[in-house]
Amino acid sequence: MNPRVICAEVLNHHQLLVTFTNQEQRIFDVSDYLTLPVFQVLTNPSYFKQVQVAYGTLSWFDEVDFCPDTVYLKSKPFNNATQQANL
Repeated sequence: MNPRVICAEVLNHHQLLVTFTNQEQRIFDVSDYLTLPVFQVLTNPSYFKQVQVAYGTLSWFDEVDFCPDTVYLKSKPFNNATQQANL
């Protein structure tokens, strides 16, 4: 079983800095999902910024969420030293 989400921070360009239960930080890019009808609401920047962590995953008002395994497997490792300057 993959680790679950414990924290999410909104970055630029529909990206989230996600912290998992194993303390790993990864970048999850939501852009690839925005063409799907269920996720189109996330194109609204003010709505996107209201991301919450619920039940170990990313959620928006219990209307839109991502499977925690998807968040982990489709995210990329965050290298604090080099990526912090690019955020």
